[in-house]
Amino acid sequence: MRNVRKPSQLCQALSQRSSSSIVKVGSGSGCAGVVAAAERRLDRYQRKTGIVALQQQRDEAYRRPADAPVGGIPVDSEYIIFVIDTSGSMFQGPWQLVLRKVSETLKVYPKVKGIQVMNDMGDYMFSEYQGKWIPDSPARRGAIVKRLADWEPFSNSSPVEGIEAAIRRYHAGDKRISLYVFGDDFSSGSIQAVIDTVDALNRADGSGRRRVRIHTVGFPVQFIPGGIPVNAVRFAALMRKLAEDNNGSFVGLNSTRP
Repeated sequence: MRNVRKPSQLCQALSQRSSSSIVKVGSGSGCAGVVAAAERRLDRYQRKTGIVALQQQRDEAYRRPADAPVGGIPVDSEYIIFVIDTSGSMFQGPWQLVLRKVSETLKVYPKVKGIQVMNDMGDYMFSEYQGKWIPDSPARRGAIVKRLADWEPFSNSSPVEGIEAAIRRYHAGDKRISLYVFGDDFSSGSIQAVIDTVDALNRADGSGRRRVRIHTVGFPVQFIPGGIPVNAVRFAALMRKLAEDNNGSFVGLNSTRP
């Protein structure tokens, strides 16, 4: 660090300059006053720039990395797929909440390379994009939410077919994909059989990373006073295990209100 001269030293050094200098500085208290004022201005400047630098450091420290989790859910994928239970219990119950959760999910991915929407049977929301990716744009996102409002294809109240269809068709080693499963019920079949099938389809690479992240969201439609139906328990158990095994997160909602 450079040594800082006292005002009197600066005045003395300046007054020793040649008389041919362009800038002439007097000696004594007048010079000291000028230098002291300059030092005060420099001190204020250093404090100000120091505060700015500190604020910049704090901003860097608290800035969320692009691949950091949001609400505990990793959002590092470039492609997203929704598999949504369109059964009567969902459509006649928490459907407005489903619309809201789909919108919220889209918002945490400001820009992706592709989107797809299927129901729990593996039926496509937009048949023209069957087997393809829906290009991402504000207009497309708006069209998805608008179409979802009255989209009610047949459902057997089991997400298995949709999950398997999505992974079979879209998994790719060069793509980072997240699958979001929205539902309330697992009506029939073996939990372990589903886990084994998905494990075979969605194999991990050498680093342990799965081809497709599976995030699951449970809607408490089946909950009734005095107990919880078996199908709701089965659904929660299956979704939790699928999320755990496939680098995802399970979110169990505690209300059906939007």
